[in-house]
Amino acid sequence: MKVGKIAAFLVKMMLLAVLLLLVYSSVSIWHFGNKHESVKTDAAIVLGAAAWGEDPSPVFKERINHAIRLYKKEDVDKIIFTGGKAIKTDLPEAVVGKNYAVKNGVKESDILIETSSRLTEDNLKFAYEAGKKAGLQSYTIVSDPYHMKRSVLLAKQIGMNVSSSPTTTSAYQTWETKLPVYSKEVLFYAGYLVTSTFE
Repeated sequence: MKVGKIAAFLVKMMLLAVLLLLVYSSVSIWHFGNKHESVKTDAAIVLGAAAWGEDPSPVFKERINHAIRLYKKEDVDKIIFTGGKAIKTDLPEAVVGKNYAVKNGVKESDILIETSSRLTEDNLKFAYEAGKKAGLQSYTIVSDPYHMKRSVLLAKQIGMNVSSSPTTTSAYQTWETKLPVYSKEVLFYAGYLVTSTFE
């Protein structure tokens, strides 16, 4: 009986720890997603999102538009687009982003792309490699607010000098569209916190 009570207590403590971790992750992501760092950097890194044929998805378009605004304000000198193909017949996300940016006033010579990545970590890793080859040293990460916390942590983990600039507009307008994305990021960030403690 005593053993049973101890086991039940430990289970309750574990559940409480998980709940506190999720609450902390949620608050941290929310707070960081509203943080805009007005820092001049060499390049904006636009994290990949879906492309629909030759057009960016609404989510991707807002990320591109935000990077274009930074470029036109001269907060960044160049833009790096990231992302490969979802299926073989698609254009890579980075190419779609580049084409859209050129149509909207960004010089092609000021654009770098990487077309191999499918995940956030690889977006950053391959963009960093492209940036180093071009002699770039500082970066502004552009993505949706909920995506920023984990993205900046991953970037710093691979040695990047980064600032955060979440999109000020988003395709995620209602809680019905926001909640799945937000929940996914909370779980990813909580998982990152847990695994990083054992590294």
